[in-house]
Amino acid sequence: MYKPGLIILLVFISILFEVQADNNQNVKEEKQAESFKELGFTEVGNAKFTFLFWDIYHSTLYTKSGSYIPENPPAELIFEIEYLKDITAADLLERTIEQWQHLGFSKAQYNQFIPKLKAIWPDIYAGDKLALSVQDNKSIFYFNNLKVGVIERAEFSQLFLAIWLSEKTSEPELKAELLGENIDE
Repeated sequence: MYKPGLIILLVFISILFEVQADNNQNVKEEKQAESFKELGFTEVGNAKFTFLFWDIYHSTLYTKSGSYIPENPPAELIFEIEYLKDITAADLLERTIEQWQHLGFSKAQYNQFIPKLKAIWPDIYAGDKLALSVQDNKSIFYFNNLKVGVIERAEFSQLFLAIWLSEKTSEPELKAELLGENIDE
């Protein structure tokens, strides 16, 4: 037989852990944003991708200048995606290929990167972050702030970022938000 005092104590402990988890998440998000600032990056824009009524991910684009001009992309940038839903590495790769095909890239342009992406990308769970850091003509992927792989080919970053930032993107409103444009105009 449970005593009312024990039940109240368990409920209180449960609430305390939930509040502490929320506080830890807020601290983690602040540290992440601070680390980009410490590296000299400024947010250009951010956007949430929703399919039907499911929020899939939240993405943010950072550059040194705080702006992004598609005709003259910066040499250094960070593109971070925080996933709000689980996605397998295989599904992520499949969706990436579908977007490249939508953009009209030939298989010859992206096929060379598929084995490398298979090796780099893990299965992703809600709350995980995948970031692309472009620097020195290299594309460096980070998963939850840990470096997980590098693609040395300079053309990869533009091919990958075209999914979100190209004129032909399948999500023009998301692109506008990432570029910090006012989509209400």
